[in-house]
Amino acid sequence: MSDETHSCHDTACRSGDNGHEAGAVAALARLPGVGSARLAALLRYHTPLDAFSRLVAGRALDGRLGRWFRPDLVAEVRRAARDLDPVVESERLVALDVRATWLGRDDYPTLLAVDPAAPTTVFCRGCFDALSARRVAIIGTRNASTAGLATARELGAALSEHGVTVVSGLARGIDGAAHSGVRASTGEGRAVAVVGSGPDVVYPRRHVELWNWVADHGLLLSEWPPGTPPDAWRFPERNRIIAGLSEVLVVVESRERGGSLITARDALDRGIEVMAVPGSPRVRASLGTNKLLVDGATPATCVDDVLVALGLDHRRAGPVPFDPRPLPVGTQAEVLRACESEPCTLDVIAQRTGLTLSEAALAAARLEHDGWVVEVAGWFEPTRSHFASSPEQWLPGESA
Repeated sequence: MSDETHSCHDTACRSGDNGHEAGAVAALARLPGVGSARLAALLRYHTPLDAFSRLVAGRALDGRLGRWFRPDLVAEVRRAARDLDPVVESERLVALDVRATWLGRDDYPTLLAVDPAAPTTVFCRGCFDALSARRVAIIGTRNASTAGLATARELGAALSEHGVTVVSGLARGIDGAAHSGVRASTGEGRAVAVVGSGPDVVYPRRHVELWNWVADHGLLLSEWPPGTPPDAWRFPERNRIIAGLSEVLVVVESRERGGSLITARDALDRGIEVMAVPGSPRVRASLGTNKLLVDGATPATCVDDVLVALGLDHRRAGPVPFDPRPLPVGTQAEVLRACESEPCTLDVIAQRTGLTLSEAALAAARLEHDGWVVEVAGWFEPTRSHFASSPEQWLPGESA
């Protein structure tokens, strides 16, 4: 893709122009002890500005948040909140040309909305329309061989020539090589990067030019606000997003315990096809990919192999989300409905549904396994499809 093609001019897509609510979300995402799950719970019962103002002013949060925010945590969070300012955060987003969105908003990426581990917040540079094309993730080790780097570049370029968006992590090694291939291509395919730091914190520094190119001509996103450092734990954490945005995932090279295998597992958990490039058993960078092949991954020996795999699976094609979760029926549907209005214990579920305690427990366990509910300290509540504006859009009907 040349530098002249696909430059994003959609200001609504690029700017952080959703007011001080976005700044409040950025501030909330910085609070100590408030991870993605707690933030999701907080935003389920409060708008970002309301939640932030309550914390700063010492006003009570919604009572249903008690199991998420213990008194000692609330005290710590309130102290930290007083050092933050949503207005300053909003101005920072605008100055950096970073867009913020979160679960429940209309502009939240629908491809992630039904993911069982969807990031609560997304901070990005670039255009979400890069996700509307067919999507292949290319990942691999940072300590790649010369042959592995060449393969990643060639595969990225070839997929771009066929109009396929290439998703990766923009890390050193295979990730950067794949996106370098997209950049060198004259095709219509875009680059989508999911990074392990704030969208303004370039890591590794050697990728500063490529980083900015992806933001200008594709999509660069993070679940963390601007200024977030590239802490080591963030990289395996972001891998689930790479998997969730892909239709097919290709591992070019990986060591026997590489982070790429975590992403491959995340993809398999989502029913996404995993492919691997075969390599010599004498090369350590191929030990992980060869193990994937032994475990049943599809060999990727050329771009045609990937295109065939992509052509056979259209479930995730385009921006419309595909929900791989099995639809609840029977007692599972009854239990899911019982939890709709508010979180429930098993005793309450049994009382509302007329099921025995063991039947309710079994149904709830199956729903949790399938990603329909989450259990916190004995309370069950639906994860729901966050893009839905009403329960009828995601909750099975009586005839299900």
